[in-house]
Amino acid sequence: MRSKQLVYKVDNLSIDNNDLMVNETVFHNANGYIGIRSNFEEGYPEGYDTIRGSYINGFYDIAEMKQAEKLYGLVEDKQTMLNIADTQSIFLKINGIRFNMFEGTVLSSERWLDMEQGITGRSIVWRAPNGNEVEIVIKRMTSFYQLSLFTIEYAVKALNFSGTLEFESLHIGEVSNYSNSNDPRIARDSARYLMAGRAFLEEEASYLVSHTVRSGLSVCTGVKHLLSKPGSLKTKIEGHSAKAAIQTSIEEKETVTLTKYTVFSDSLRKKDYSLRKKDYSLRKKDYSLRKKDYSLRKKDYSLREKDDSLREKDCLKGAMEEMEKALKLSLPTLYHYQKEYLKEYWDRCFLEIEGDDDLTAAVNYNMYQLIQSVGKDEYCNIAAKGLSGEGYEGHYFWDTEMYIQPFFNLTEPEITKNLISFRYRTLEKARENARILGHKKGALYPWRTIMGTECSGYYPSGSAGYHINGDIAHAVTAYYLSTKDIEFIAEKGAEILFETARLWMDVGNYYRGSFRINCVTGPDEYTCMVNNNYYTNVCAQHNLNWAVKFYHLLKEEKKLSPVVEKIHLAEEEIKEFDQAAKCMYLPYDEKLKINPQDDSFLQKKVWDLEHTPKEEFPLLLHYHPLHLYRYQVCKQADTVLAHFIFEDAQSLETIRNSFDYYEKITTHDSSLSTCIFSIVASKLGLTEKAYEYFGDSAKLDLFNTHKNTKDGIHTANMGGNYMAIVYGFAGLRIKEDGIHFAPSIPKQWREYRFKINYEDSQLFVEINSMGSKFSLLKGSPKKVFIRGKRYELKDTLVV
Repeated sequence: MRSKQLVYKVDNLSIDNNDLMVNETVFHNANGYIGIRSNFEEGYPEGYDTIRGSYINGFYDIAEMKQAEKLYGLVEDKQTMLNIADTQSIFLKINGIRFNMFEGTVLSSERWLDMEQGITGRSIVWRAPNGNEVEIVIKRMTSFYQLSLFTIEYAVKALNFSGTLEFESLHIGEVSNYSNSNDPRIARDSARYLMAGRAFLEEEASYLVSHTVRSGLSVCTGVKHLLSKPGSLKTKIEGHSAKAAIQTSIEEKETVTLTKYTVFSDSLRKKDYSLRKKDYSLRKKDYSLRKKDYSLRKKDYSLREKDDSLREKDCLKGAMEEMEKALKLSLPTLYHYQKEYLKEYWDRCFLEIEGDDDLTAAVNYNMYQLIQSVGKDEYCNIAAKGLSGEGYEGHYFWDTEMYIQPFFNLTEPEITKNLISFRYRTLEKARENARILGHKKGALYPWRTIMGTECSGYYPSGSAGYHINGDIAHAVTAYYLSTKDIEFIAEKGAEILFETARLWMDVGNYYRGSFRINCVTGPDEYTCMVNNNYYTNVCAQHNLNWAVKFYHLLKEEKKLSPVVEKIHLAEEEIKEFDQAAKCMYLPYDEKLKINPQDDSFLQKKVWDLEHTPKEEFPLLLHYHPLHLYRYQVCKQADTVLAHFIFEDAQSLETIRNSFDYYEKITTHDSSLSTCIFSIVASKLGLTEKAYEYFGDSAKLDLFNTHKNTKDGIHTANMGGNYMAIVYGFAGLRIKEDGIHFAPSIPKQWREYRFKINYEDSQLFVEINSMGSKFSLLKGSPKKVFIRGKRYELKDTLVV
């Protein structure tokens, strides 16, 4: 892979406020555990908007979500991802004059993301009002080698003077979350969720411990500075912040470097967490009582203080250990480990497009953001905005299973295991959620969450999205088909499928001989609370079918007893699953020869998209939901998504007719949409149309096409973008009988190549206009289907 496609650069930096906020996202640093937005170290002028955030994946507090009418079961509390601390701030004075890009003269400037090295950078040549010229190069890294570590390397070169340098570096523990009352995708209230705990110095390193207000979690950040030459360093604590004053001399043509180390430690992941858990279980014991009288939880505040103290010690100890670990290695060594990690990553997910370097660079950017964003343990998942911003408040959605896990199934299946393990870890919460919504059996996963409980305050397009159960079940099945990891299915996956299948039996019912599912919402959020959403029904059918298959498979492998005994699963239930799947009602219109999105969809008036002013998109920001619900208009792929994921449920003719129909009424206001239309267009042989949709999705964040990149990247679209190539143009499908391909290539490309993992093997695929070549790089020979024809791949296969 050519290095130039792994570097993204911007020259002559704009200091327009909107451009700055977009770049805060585009150049953010993350590693799946921590994420730091790319703010200027020196800040912006007063009055500029900014999201100056540092985040920990899975770390949250609980915020009140008031309902206008207090009806049973409506969500009144939500989790929200927290801004942990500000350790980015570094102010530089050159001979007493403070540097910033809004004063003096910027002679040249550049910002870059090096995806091979795993660092971001900013370089400025600046002339101070007194004529002193300086070159500043700032490099940042969130370490994949040590997930707790964030570094800033701040190098200053005197170009035409000698004198003094002064750094003022801040470590701020009193921070707030961002808010925007005009955008439903952003939290409305700017709130401080962290209470100050201990603040102290140890060998010129500052440590700040904070406690959440309601969730019972603690976090510690530690900061340490190293200077490349002798100078003075004085650090002092001021409230719940620390300030380091660093001074040294500099000679003309000399470079002086300040390195700032930040480490994070949280109680969510600490070994000594059991005591806090024990106490928290007391608070959870009688859920109805807790809801009735919230004051009960606050009654014995001394217990809370004792708990805070234990977690404080735990987090502080963890941060000090992480700092010690970081300082044992030089920064060049840490950079080396970062590069080695990414070298292996790029080898496993190798993808190259010959004939379109810009598009390859955009695709590489998207894949890089996925490894930056995805959680590396079972305590977290991957948020809709990754760790790049506060859009959707750090919540996890169905995006993970349907758009992101397909990428990791083929490149990093161990990460998929972590993602499914998170869903398994929150399965008990899903059972509780099902009971709240009136279901006596089974589990219903929340529409949006961090720790497993529902965070959607608008149930028509949130909690009513029952298809999330089928999405998670599909993800478990897809992981199994890619890896044949039956041990993991026995340990965790099967229980998820059995419990989600039970839910369908409770929510659905038989009517005139068919099994129907009423009052649900499919993927399209412009059409809510409908009967027999096609996507939901076919998703449920797949879930029920695979619950039956896993039951018999585990029985054959003699691995069934533990899960059956644990959840008291009866064989009669399996028969009921099988019968419901066979009788599942899938809407079909004989006249149009399409699958209607739901029972009433075709009865509605068609929205006039052609004459809707551009400034009125996205529609959700300009029209009342009820107004949208009364029209045939789709925010995103719904039935078309079903025709990709569950393509064998319908004939090719029906898929083609449905694609043509829904294409005319879909706005693609959701970032989850164009990549799916690209994939289905490829399946239908519409390669150029597929290419148009693909290009739109590939550049969404780099070009800010949805005008909301400032709030964070669109991780699901990034996964979908990869799928548009591998599942779309290459036609990859992994089914029970083996791995399938149906290759095509856009005329704009000469060739494209990629590597994938399948079972115990790694395959290398090369596709051009003359044909396709499949190579077995390692592992056992594989049965491969090319456009339905079976081949044996033992070494190299040319078709």
